[in-house]
This record gives sequence, structure tokens and C-alpha cells, in this order.
Amino acid sequence: MKNGMTRSILDTLYQRREVNRKSFAVLIDPDKVSDTGNLVKLVNIAVENKVDFFLVGGSLLTGSNMHQVIQLIKDHSQLPVILFPGSNMHVDVSADAILFLSLISGRNPELLIGQQVIAAPVIKRSNLEVLPTGYILINADNHTTVSYMSNTTPIPADKYSVAVCTAMAGEMLGLKLIYMDAGSGAKFPIRPKMIASVSKSIQVPLIVGGGIDSVDKALECLKAGADMLVVGNGIERNPNLLIEVSDAINNLNQTLDVH
Repeated sequence: MKNGMTRSILDTLYQRREVNRKSFAVLIDPDKVSDTGNLVKLVNIAVENKVDFFLVGGSLLTGSNMHQVIQLIKDHSQLPVILFPGSNMHVDVSADAILFLSLISGRNPELLIGQQVIAAPVIKRSNLEVLPTGYILINADNHTTVSYMSNTTPIPADKYSVAVCTAMAGEMLGLKLIYMDAGSGAKFPIRPKMIASVSKSIQVPLIVGGGIDSVDKALECLKAGADMLVVGNGIERNPNLLIEVSDAINNLNQTLDVH
């Protein structure tokens, strides 16, 4: 099926939001994969612990192993692989879907529409499921790679109304997901009050990532209103975090099922 004819991942996220069921995605940065054996172990652990998705990508990719990483994941699991591109160069048609990102928190036209115009013909010819996503950067008290590479200023951590209005505008423009990110290597996750404010103001699923390095922080984000949690750096530093966060999300979802 061509990308315009299938919406399985998008439909899944919308259905889960309706019943307040949470999702968990593990972010893999291909540049940080130096040992394929470790990646296979991580994939196996993710499968065993009922992770929902893999995100593959990053703000800056200097290597050429993205395709190999995707194939390794697909060889050892049936979990959907979603591209998280930093530019039009980060498109690999062997994945299942792509976050078609528009950086709506910034005013850099290249990341609002420029890169997307270049990538569109390649994606159109592929079988990738397109996930139109409003990408919002939130200040995490340190200069992250994504803010540097995007040449944009993140929304201040305490400016909840700015984040809310930005997310609402993205939804009104027709974007199907909102992704609030503190960025790779963020010192702190996005504040629960900001997540709650944005979640209550939109109908589309809300993805949250950046600075999540403990179960407590993960649960704070989810209980505040995040529909999908993305964790990358925290798992790189502490692989057990994947198991701990998965357990917490599964327990949270079971509690919802009971009620």
C-alpha cells in the first residue's frame, strides 16, 4: 500500500488517546550504535517488555548506518520503526513510518517547510506511513543539539501559554500529532504543568521526549497528559531504564483497563 492509503500507526495513537492508553517509543540514534550486538540485545529487551515503537534518527547524523540499524531492528522484531528525521537526507524507505516534522516552535522556514518540500517526492513514492507532526522545542536550561542545528530558539520552560497556542495552531493547520521535545541531552524533562496545559488544549495525540532519565520523570510526563513517551539518551546511559519505564507504563495501562 502507498503511504496515502494506510494510517495504521496514526489510527492506533488516536484510538489510544481516546481511552487514555499510553505508548512508549525507544529512540535509537544510529551515530551511537557502535556495537550491533548491543543493539540486538536492546531490541530483544524492548520486545520482551512490550515497547510500542522504535524511533530511529537524530538532529545530526554523521554516519551512514541508518539503513543497517533499521534492518537489524526489523530482523529481530515486528515492532514498527518510525523515522525521526533531522533533515531530508534522513529518509530511509525500509522503515514503516516517518514523523513528517514541521518545527512550528521556530521561525526557520527551512524546517517549517523547506526540507519537507525536498523530501516529499521520495516519501510519496515509498510505502512509508506519513505522520504529519508539529514539532515544538522546549527550553531545557542547556543548549541541545536540536536547537543548535535548527537555528531556532526553544520556547521558555515556563511560558505555558506560548506552548499551548503553538500546539493549537499546529492542530488547526492540520498536523495530526504534536511532539514536544526538550531535546537530546536535555538536563530536565518538560514540566508537567506545560504538558498538562498543552494536552488539555488539543485533540491530537501528544508525544513528549527529552530529559527523561528516571521512572519518576516518565510517570510525571504520562500522568500530566503525554500520550506517547520517547526515551533515548536515558536508556543509552542506563539500559535498565527501558525495563523500568516499560513496567511503569504497562502497570499504568492495566490500571486504566480495570477502570
